[in-house]
Amino acid sequence: MENWTIQKLLGWISGYLTQKGVDSPRFSAELLLCHVLKLERIQLYTFFDRAVDKPQLDALHALVKRGGEHEPVAYLVGRCEFYSLPLTITRDCLIPRPETELLVERAVDFLRKRTGPQAVLELCTGSGCIAAAIAKNVPAAQIVATDICDAALSVAARNIEAFKLTERVRLLCGDLFDPVVKGLDAAAFDLIVSNPPYVSDAEYEKLDKNVKDYEPKKALLAGVDGLDVYRPIIAQAGQFLKPDGAMMLEIGCTQGPAVKGLLEQAGGFRQVRIEKDFANNDRIVTALR
Repeated sequence: MENWTIQKLLGWISGYLTQKGVDSPRFSAELLLCHVLKLERIQLYTFFDRAVDKPQLDALHALVKRGGEHEPVAYLVGRCEFYSLPLTITRDCLIPRPETELLVERAVDFLRKRTGPQAVLELCTGSGCIAAAIAKNVPAAQIVATDICDAALSVAARNIEAFKLTERVRLLCGDLFDPVVKGLDAAAFDLIVSNPPYVSDAEYEKLDKNVKDYEPKKALLAGVDGLDVYRPIIAQAGQFLKPDGAMMLEIGCTQGPAVKGLLEQAGGFRQVRIEKDFANNDRIVTALR
């Protein structure tokens, strides 16, 4: 029987995933091995020559095959990292993207410049990644996070509990602002933040297989122009924001002018600004009340 060491498996899995056209094949190979062997990434290299037993090889074989079919590795291992936080993730919610870390960064910067307790409302929380990252980095923040999907909120609850944030992050089930009770959840919010569904019908048909076939459609699709969720958010946000509060929205790379136009038409907002991500695509729209 062939002796499969960690070093040999890393090379073979990386090559296999490369051949299948999987993104970041070496990193994906490391994550799969860590998951099956219950090791940290650094330990893979510490124990380079360790032989892997057959039961673990069998488990790894099944996962690598699924990974080669472009099933996202985050779903295969049930976790991912976002803003330096290790998150639980399942197919009930989107996998957090690096681009969304920019939204968190801007939210944290805004809140840190204010004094006293800060009330934050996050809409479409999904895995709870944004709420958890803000709460961990802004101790004065009290966060209400809503989502229409019970299953996604169950994942968010696991993440919020894992980081011991249950005293500062409240999860509510409902459509956007519907579950928020003004005066009870907060008199008004310092910040409204959201990474809502924003993929148009046409864009959805062209999505990569690893997104379209595995990530929840409801968390992606937003109508003919991709603006179906922005419209009610922008129309109602003024009722929930403090006079000097801010709204921050993640957007698709072609949606900056349209979302900015919706904010300007709604009235009551100033300094509407579009910010680009590290790939030079429009990514964040910020508006002050």
